[in-house]
Amino acid sequence: MNTEWGEKSSAELMSSYVSKEVGCGVPKEGWRICLAHEFKEKRKPFQAKDVSLSNVVEHLGLGIRYLKWWYKKTQVEKKAPFIDMFRAQPLRQIYGAPLGGIGGGTITRGWRGEFCRWQLNPGMYHYKTVTANQFTVCLRRGGQTVYQQVLSVERPPTLQGWNWGYCGEYAFYHALYPRAWTVYHLPGQNVTLTCRQISPVIPHDYQDSSLPVAVFVWDIENNNDYALDVSIMFTMVNGSGHKDDKSGGHWNEPFHLEKEGEAVSGVLLHHCPTVNPYTLCIAAREQPDREVSHQTAFSPKGTCSGLWSDLITDGRLDSPTGSSPPTPKGEKVAAALAVGCSVPAQSRNSLEFCLCWDMPTITFGSRERAHLRRYTRYFGSKADASPSLSHYALTHYRRWEKSIEEWQRPILQDSSLPCWYKSALFNELYFLVDGGTVWTELPEDADVSGGVRSEDGGLPAQPAVVKEFGRFAYLEGQEYRMYNTYDVHFYASFALIMLWPKLALSVQYDIAGSVVQQDPTERLHLMSGRYSPVKAKNVVPHDIGDPDDEPWLRVNAYLIHDTADWKDLNLKFVLQVYRDFHLTQDSQYLQDMWPVCQAVMESEMKFDLDGDGLIENSGYADQTYDGWTVTGPSAYCGGLWLASLCVMCKMARLVDNEETYQRYRDILDRGSAAFDKLLWNGKYYNYDSSGRDLSNSVMSDQCAGHWFLRASGLGEGDYKAFPTEKIQSALKSVFDLNVMSFAGGQMGAVNGMRPEGVPDRSSVQSDEVWIGVVYGLAATMIHEGMQEEGMRTAEGCYRTVWERLGMAFQTPEAYCEKNIYRSLAYMRPLSIWAMQLALNTSQKDRTTSAGTGVADGEQGQDLREKES
Repeated sequence: MNTEWGEKSSAELMSSYVSKEVGCGVPKEGWRICLAHEFKEKRKPFQAKDVSLSNVVEHLGLGIRYLKWWYKKTQVEKKAPFIDMFRAQPLRQIYGAPLGGIGGGTITRGWRGEFCRWQLNPGMYHYKTVTANQFTVCLRRGGQTVYQQVLSVERPPTLQGWNWGYCGEYAFYHALYPRAWTVYHLPGQNVTLTCRQISPVIPHDYQDSSLPVAVFVWDIENNNDYALDVSIMFTMVNGSGHKDDKSGGHWNEPFHLEKEGEAVSGVLLHHCPTVNPYTLCIAAREQPDREVSHQTAFSPKGTCSGLWSDLITDGRLDSPTGSSPPTPKGEKVAAALAVGCSVPAQSRNSLEFCLCWDMPTITFGSRERAHLRRYTRYFGSKADASPSLSHYALTHYRRWEKSIEEWQRPILQDSSLPCWYKSALFNELYFLVDGGTVWTELPEDADVSGGVRSEDGGLPAQPAVVKEFGRFAYLEGQEYRMYNTYDVHFYASFALIMLWPKLALSVQYDIAGSVVQQDPTERLHLMSGRYSPVKAKNVVPHDIGDPDDEPWLRVNAYLIHDTADWKDLNLKFVLQVYRDFHLTQDSQYLQDMWPVCQAVMESEMKFDLDGDGLIENSGYADQTYDGWTVTGPSAYCGGLWLASLCVMCKMARLVDNEETYQRYRDILDRGSAAFDKLLWNGKYYNYDSSGRDLSNSVMSDQCAGHWFLRASGLGEGDYKAFPTEKIQSALKSVFDLNVMSFAGGQMGAVNGMRPEGVPDRSSVQSDEVWIGVVYGLAATMIHEGMQEEGMRTAEGCYRTVWERLGMAFQTPEAYCEKNIYRSLAYMRPLSIWAMQLALNTSQKDRTTSAGTGVADGEQGQDLREKES
C-alpha cells in the first residue's frame, strides 16, 4: 500500500480504498493517502547554486545588493525578509487541510494527524509540530480498559508514558476541502473510527466563513457482538510550538456555557505574549448520553504518565475546578478534554470536539495600528469569545456541512469531469484561508480613497462594499510575504470573484485607492541598483505591504524591481475591473472604477515608444516573470495591452462616453495590426520582437490577454483583437511543445519552449512550470473548445504536486522537470477556478446555441441572487 502511491493513478487508489472508506461516510472524490505512505521523490528548494553560470554573471549585482540588504534586515533590524533566499522552507511532505475560516488565522493538521503549521499572528508562519497535540482513543469493556492508543504513527522521544506508534497501514486520510476525513481501523479491536474535520468555509457566506473555528466529529463503528464504552481524549498545548510558549504567564481554565437549550464545556488556554495575545479553546457539546471530562493543566514534558493513567483507569479525566497558575518562565502548560459514550454491539455512535482560537485585535509587525478581525462583528472584541465561538460551532456545524455539500454536489456529480480535477478544484482553495489571510473590519475613520474624491477621479472615502464586508488580504505565498501581490492575484482572483465576490470587489477598491497615492521616498531597488520612489502616482502597486510592517499604510514591500515600470500591473487592474463587473453586474462598482481605469491606462501609454498603438517592454524583467527579460513588443504584455484596450472600449460604451470609446478603438486597431505584424509567425506569437536568438520561444502564457476577454464574456466578435484561428493555432503549438514535448507530457506546461522541442533555459524562470499559469492556460483551452487538451495540461500539474512530490496543501509557485521547486504554498494556483468558470461558460454557450436563451451576464445574476 505505502510503496505504490507514486506509481498508481488516483482512480486506481480510490478503487482500492473506497470500499473501506465510503461505508464510513467518506466521499469518493478528493485526495487520498495511507498514513504509512512515504513519498519516494525528495526535492529541494531553489537556491543560488542552481542558477546557470550565465545567469550568475547577469545577476551578480543583484546578489551582492540582496546580501547587504538581507544582513541589515535580519541582523540589524531583527526582521524577517519578505523573501528569504538563504532560508527557503524545506519540503515537508506532511500537510493536510488547514483548520479555521477566512481571515482569523489558521492551524494546519497534517495528514498523519499532527498539528504542524501555524499562522495565528497575521501573515507570519512557523512550522512546528507540537507533539502533545493529539487525539487518543480508549476502549473499555465490562468496566475494564482493553485498548488505549495515541492515534499517531510517530514514536517521539518525549511523553514516553503514552502508547505511541499506531500502525499507519490501518488508516487513511482523505481531503475534500474544507473538510477532511481520517479513517482508523483499530487492529485487533473490530472497531473503526472516522474523524471528520470541518471548517466553516462556505461560498457567499460572509459571517460564518470568518470564524476561527474547526469541528472534529468522531464516528465510531463497533463491529463486535458486545457493547463498548469509547472515549476520545483531545490534548492541546497552550501555544503553537513557538519560543514564546516558554515566555511565562500563560494559564488555563475550565469553562461551561449553556444557552438556547444547548451546553458546551471545555478548557480555555490563555496565551499571553506581549504582542497579539489569544485564547485557544478545546470544547465538547454536553448531551445526556455523553460524558465530558477534562484536565485543566498538565506539563507536556517528561513521561506524562499521570494523564495517561488518569484516562486508562476509567475512560475519563479528573475534571478539577479552578484555573491553573500562570506558567513560570521556561515552562509550558497543556490541557486535555475527554468525551465518552457507549456504543452497542454492531452499532455506531459519535463524539464531537471543537477547536477555536480568539485573537480579536491584531497588530502587524510595525505595531502602529490595531485592527479588528472580521469575526468580532458577531462575537465581540473583548477576547472572551472562545466559549461562544465553540458553542456556535458545535451547534451549527451540521448546517455548514449541508451548505458545503450543496455547493460541491453539482461538480462532484458531474460524470464528465475527472476525479483528479474535482480534488484539485476544491483542495487548492486552502490558500484563500491559509495564505496568511487577514479579513478586518474597516475603522470608522478610515479613508480607502487615497484622498482623491469621486468628483476628482477618485473613490468614495468608504465604499459601501468595503464598509459592509471589510478589508481582505492574502499573501503572494507563505514564503513570499507580500499581501495582495497584484500581478499574481490576477490569476488567483478567479476563486475570490466566483465564491466570495464582495471580498474580490473590496480588494479592488483598496488597489484603486492606492493607485492615486504616491510615496516619493527614494529607496534602492536591488535588481537595477538605482534609487527611485517607493510608489509613483497613477500606477497600480505591486502589493499592499508586508505583514511584518504595516500593510495598506505602506505598500510595495517588493523592492527587487521598480514596479512603476512594470508593463502588466496597470493592465491587469483594468482587465479585472471589467471581468468583475461582467460577473457581478455591479454598476456602482463600474462607475467608481472607470476614472481609475482611465488614469492607469494613461500612465501605461508612455510605454508605447513609437506610437504604433502597441506597448514595448524595456529589455528587463518588467512583468510577473521577474526573472525572464523581454525586449520590445511581446506576446504576454502586448496581449494584455490589446485586451485592456478592448475592455476600455466596452466600458466606455457602458458609461456612455463615445469620445473615449473612439480614442481607445483607434489605438486598438493600430495596436492589433502591429501585434500581428511584429509577433505572429504563422503558428504562434513569438515571445518578443527583439530579434534575439530566443525571441521566437514558445511562451505558455502567450494568450493571457485573450483568456481574460473570454472569461469576461467577450469573444472574437468584440473588437477582433485576437483572431480565433490564430489563438487556436497558438494554443495547439503550446500543447504540442510546452506540454507534450516536456517531461513526456506528464508535468503540465513549461513556461518557455524552443520551437525545436527543448526548454528555453535562458533564465531561471523560462524552464520552470508555474502551476497557476498552467491552470490559466487550461482555462483558455477550454474556452476555445479544447477541453481534452486543457484537462490533460492541468492534470500533469495536479499529479506532479499532489501525488508524486507530496506537496499537498502547499502547492508551490514553480517546479522544474527535475530536482527543484520554488516558493511553497503560493497564491497563483487558485487560478484553477478559472477552469471552472470556463467550463460553466462553455456549458452555457452550448445551452444558448440550443435555443434556451441564456443571456450574457446571467452568471452575474446568479451571484447577485446568492449574495442577497
